[in-house]
Amino acid sequence: MKKVYFLSDIHLGAKTIENPLEHERRVVRFLDSIKNDASDIYLMGDIIDYWFEYKKVVPRGFTRFLGKISELSDMGINIFWFTGNHDIWIFDYIPSETGAVIYNQPIIKEIMGKKFYLAHGDGLGDDSKGYKFMHRFFRNKFCQKIFSGIHPRWTVALAHYWSKQSRLGGECVETFMGEDKEHLVKFSKEMAKKEDIDYFVFGHRHIMLDLMISKKSRVIILGDWINLFSYAVFDGENIWLEQFEENEYNPEDNDDVNISIAF
Repeated sequence: MKKVYFLSDIHLGAKTIENPLEHERRVVRFLDSIKNDASDIYLMGDIIDYWFEYKKVVPRGFTRFLGKISELSDMGINIFWFTGNHDIWIFDYIPSETGAVIYNQPIIKEIMGKKFYLAHGDGLGDDSKGYKFMHRFFRNKFCQKIFSGIHPRWTVALAHYWSKQSRLGGECVETFMGEDKEHLVKFSKEMAKKEDIDYFVFGHRHIMLDLMISKKSRVIILGDWINLFSYAVFDGENIWLEQFEENEYNPEDNDDVNISIAF
């Protein structure tokens, strides 16, 4: 039986990562370890800490990772890549060179008979005006055109500086804030009232979470590859969270609620 894998928030190239090369190699080792039993791999956003494609030029680095997902795609494994708030500017190069299918918006998709709501998660359930403005600004074609005219020596430095000011620059691991404060949990509960969803799968929050929100629906937040090295596996019957080259995460059996948060 082939399995489906989900991972997010790898942040390849982030300046806050002590050894970027070993970080990339670790991700490649993981991908290599699942290639014989994976049918689909979902990369759920913020895979690369900063990416912007120019017409004739692509960013330096990530050759091991891009080569590995190209290899897996050539083997017949489906690669689905959701853009996050860090790798939002993926255009033509990655899908044409690696075979990955790119999603820029959340989707609802049936996988092995179960209905999934899939998204990176940024902005969902967050009605702040500031986020909405930035989201429209970054996705605006005219703004992207203007940005592409600035020399990369300035744009790359600016992007990495911005990233360092975000949660990646902090020393504390993100923690679960409670169902009433987590935007993605609140969003999922509202969506579950309108749509029959088995699993909501998100990245973005950098926590490991497996939470029942109704008799049928569960919210899975995938963690990250900065501190947790975590991912989810779906075998057609069950979905669960694991960690790679770390202490294995063993979710406790619970009929109603199952939460894992790494401290």
